[in-house]
Amino acid sequence: MIIKIYRIDMIPFIVLLITMFSAKSPVDIGHSGSQTNSVSETIPLRVGVVGLVHTHVHWILDRENLGDIKVVGIVEPNRELAKRYSEQHGYSMDIVYNTLEQMVEATQPEAVTAFNTIFGHLEVVEYCAPRGIHVMVEKPLAVSLAHAEKMIALAERYGIYLLTNYETSWYATTREAHRITHEESGIGEIRKILFHTGHPGPIEIGCNTEFLDWLTDPVLNGGGALTDFGCYGANLTTWLMKGVNPITVHCVTQQIKPELYPNVEDEATIILTYSKAQVIIQASWNWAHNRKDMQIHGTKGFIICHDAEKIEILHQDEEEIKTQTAPKLPAGLHDPLAFLQKVIRGNHSIEKFDLSSLENNYQVMKILEIAKYSAQTRKTVRWDDYYK
Repeated sequence: MIIKIYRIDMIPFIVLLITMFSAKSPVDIGHSGSQTNSVSETIPLRVGVVGLVHTHVHWILDRENLGDIKVVGIVEPNRELAKRYSEQHGYSMDIVYNTLEQMVEATQPEAVTAFNTIFGHLEVVEYCAPRGIHVMVEKPLAVSLAHAEKMIALAERYGIYLLTNYETSWYATTREAHRITHEESGIGEIRKILFHTGHPGPIEIGCNTEFLDWLTDPVLNGGGALTDFGCYGANLTTWLMKGVNPITVHCVTQQIKPELYPNVEDEATIILTYSKAQVIIQASWNWAHNRKDMQIHGTKGFIICHDAEKIEILHQDEEEIKTQTAPKLPAGLHDPLAFLQKVIRGNHSIEKFDLSSLENNYQVMKILEIAKYSAQTRKTVRWDDYYK
């Protein structure tokens, strides 16, 4: 046996070398904004897909290979569904695993995207967070406020990114409306915001059985139209209002089609009041067509976002409404997967109440929670009384 004796004055140098060559923790990797990651940014982010039962999963399966991410594994115990999608999108069944544990052990992903039930989001974070695996979930963050708080605590404890993906986050009109409102002060102070979100109904638009089985379940989805589409307005409002708590919340829900949706509401309207503004969120499975549009009315004009590209603006000193195409979003902010890679590899800093941030989506869950209570009690609820 050879015994090596180090001089005392060499110990600090040895410790320094160990520190330099040891792997960084998720906190160091994910939240260090001081160093450049030009090399790592060019290497595709290793991403695992958890679940295929949320049809938003087609976004990642059908996404053009841009070289920023690589799907290394898919978790889906329903082999028939996995096979059907593999034939549609061309991935190999060799990367499909029955459990999250099997997929992580075999592929070592840096991040996962959750396309399982909303109820299942907590389980994904419980497994991934202690292992330093970042997580992006589909909207909303969680099935309930209690689940959300557990997920947030885990993300903060283990230093992972926990992001929430909304389709409207990648609308060029969304960012342009925010820029005009807050950077240009183009419409004065906000007085009223209106949202119309939803479609004719998940059955009516032809959602597959695997999606419908949980989307229309109040436990697995946390509700019906209120959860499914009320979250969009809550998310955008929190961003536009800079995270300020509403003063009151009032919500009305209905079952207009109980023969189709016997267990959940298919119609929901949420009214949020602020000191000098009112927000109306109309979430529905009863629209005649698919829609996700937003109106922001201020003291000096208004903005109407019709879809991802078309925006209308009217300023106080003008007589005609300007209809234009919103400027394209910059690279990394144009879709959720590019954003995920930019955040993890590029050390892109997320503003406190930005659309994908934890702070924003915790507020969304608080709005949805109090809205459910208001609908059940048929009362207007004061925020400070409910969240004492």
